Amino acid sequence: MTNIRIDIVTAADQEALHLENEAFDVFGRLIVSRINEKWEYDKELFSETTTMTFPDEAYDYEQVSQNGFAVAAYVDEECVGLAVIQKDWFQYMYLMDLKVKQKYRKSGIAKLLIARAKEEAVQLGKRGIYTIGQDNNLAACLFYLHSGFRIGGLNTDVYKHTRQEGKADIYFYLED
Repeated sequence: MTNIRIDIVTAADQEALHLENEAFDVFGRLIVSRINEKWEYDKELFSETTTMTFPDEAYDYEQVSQNGFAVAAYVDEECVGLAVIQKDWFQYMYLMDLKVKQKYRKSGIAKLLIARAKEEAVQLGKRGIYTIGQDNNLAACLFYLHSGFRIGGLNTDVYKHTRQEGKADIYFYLED
């Protein structure tokens, strides 16, 4: 995998926005707490590993570019990764979607997408990017932490009165 290209998605290559979601393992959760103004976390491993696949999105290029931008990763001209970033009213842009084809996971592509997204956000006058991870997606939460993000918030009520009750959202921030 020597020919990796990371680019902002344009009208000419908007097909990248249709990269399908693929399954990932759910094997634990990140337990977050705030003590003395400092975020701390621990890991809880589940007794069984399950798999999950998010529903595919129907991104529209005009909407994505009006509300932010997208970054795609290509290997030999095949789109293998996508990051969709949305404007927000404060000093961070929102990384609303990050996905890499299973075959290319753990190869550094997601980190390249994040680096390019952060670079673009800073060029647009923002301090960086933030994202939200479900606490039961331990792989994603640990990935964000190992990629330089810091925990900046926890929402334990977001899933109340839904089929996902008991889960929480963790807010991760990455800045210069």
